[in-house]
Amino acid sequence: MDYRGVISKMHVELYNPVKYHLTVGENKVYMNELLNNEISITWLEKIHCLNCGKITRKSFGQGYCYPCFASIPETDDCVLRPELCRAHEGIARSMDWATEYCLQNHFVYLALSSALKVGVTRCHQIPTRWIDQGASKAIKLAQTPNRFTAGIIEVFLKNHLTDKTNWRNMLTNKIACDTDLLTAKNNIVSLLPASFQQYVCIDNIITHIEYPHISFPIKVTSIDMEKNPSISGKLTAIKGQYLILNDEKAINIRKYGGYLVEVSV
Repeated sequence: MDYRGVISKMHVELYNPVKYHLTVGENKVYMNELLNNEISITWLEKIHCLNCGKITRKSFGQGYCYPCFASIPETDDCVLRPELCRAHEGIARSMDWATEYCLQNHFVYLALSSALKVGVTRCHQIPTRWIDQGASKAIKLAQTPNRFTAGIIEVFLKNHLTDKTNWRNMLTNKIACDTDLLTAKNNIVSLLPASFQQYVCIDNIITHIEYPHISFPIKVTSIDMEKNPSISGKLTAIKGQYLILNDEKAINIRKYGGYLVEVSV
């Protein structure tokens, strides 16, 4: 069966394993049932802005034309760097958007996607954010009333933890499985200054996440769709926002939001 249309990040649902749906135009393709089957994805050499729909020669911010990237609230600096958020001061590209997305409860969390890392997400994005990062386990560390406060806690913790995921280790399933997240949380909490202690989250539930797979590769190479517009192989695993094929290659679907493709399954 063939599907043609603009793609965007895969929709995820927390099940055992995670359920993945790939959006291709008006279609949602259930990817789990395609494991161990041949699939092909062909880029038709057009990119549509996910905001305005216009064709753009280059994608900015994972799916936008440059004018939208430079102006819409979804691509403001605080999306990647929460400590830069100024919505609590009444400053934002759109205060309506900021009220819904920035001036809401946020969580600082610990996750195992490769090594132990710290991150920030809006309350409604749990567990989606953890799944998109390919985390195998995660726990809430602190709960704050806005994005900025979560960001400054994260900045402080970067002195002790990474905020990055080693994508190769994540995709080859090389993770620090013996890490006790509750012990790690207690150790990190003890490092927080008194001004941050009020935000410590008493929820100690550890979320375990399993990903659909036949096998994980021993090593992996990321596919560049613009250099290799036609991609095909047997789907062996799905993790984070990556499709992993049997030739030890993987494609980051989120990176190609707005790309017009044809998917054959």
